[in-house]
Amino acid sequence: MTAVPEWLIPPVGGFTAADLDDMPGLPPHTELLDGSLVFMSPQKYFHSLALYLLERGLRMHCPPELRVVREMSVVLGKRDRPEPDVSVLRAEAVTMRAEETSYRPEDVVLAVEVVSPDSIERDRELKPRKYAQAGIPYFWRVEQSEESRRPVVYAYELDAEAGAYRATGEYRDQLKLDLPFQVEIDLTEIDHL
Repeated sequence: MTAVPEWLIPPVGGFTAADLDDMPGLPPHTELLDGSLVFMSPQKYFHSLALYLLERGLRMHCPPELRVVREMSVVLGKRDRPEPDVSVLRAEAVTMRAEETSYRPEDVVLAVEVVSPDSIERDRELKPRKYAQAGIPYFWRVEQSEESRRPVVYAYELDAEAGAYRATGEYRDQLKLDLPFQVEIDLTEIDHL
């Protein structure tokens, strides 16, 4: 008989952000939202291509004081440790040994979420709200165009007074922004990947 992993049974009050590092056998890319474990479903081809395109584009334009990381969690609070698909961090948050398993929200300049069919509500509502409340200055939500397999990027900037994001643009064929740094990504390039 196979033993049931301890993480299948949540403790009273739910799991904490610190618990994630001490759970052997936890599936990769497990997130913690409101004390509950959220498991990722298998990735769709669009998700993989969009991540590659955005990560590569961000790295090409990223200034030396920032770093681009993929699928690393951010501890927003005791019961919240989401994992943005791509993040832009302050360089000093990455140690020389690069052994981090998570980052603090004050280290994150930009969080990017690529929406999947099973994550629509989380990526459109829950995570942006939590990122904004934690003070992350910029957020991009990426969705697949209804007409093609191209990404549509919805860019947001934190309104610190409101504690919420405000939309700054919708980008279809070309993503060109000056904040958090100057970046230009040809979104049509996904057709050739």
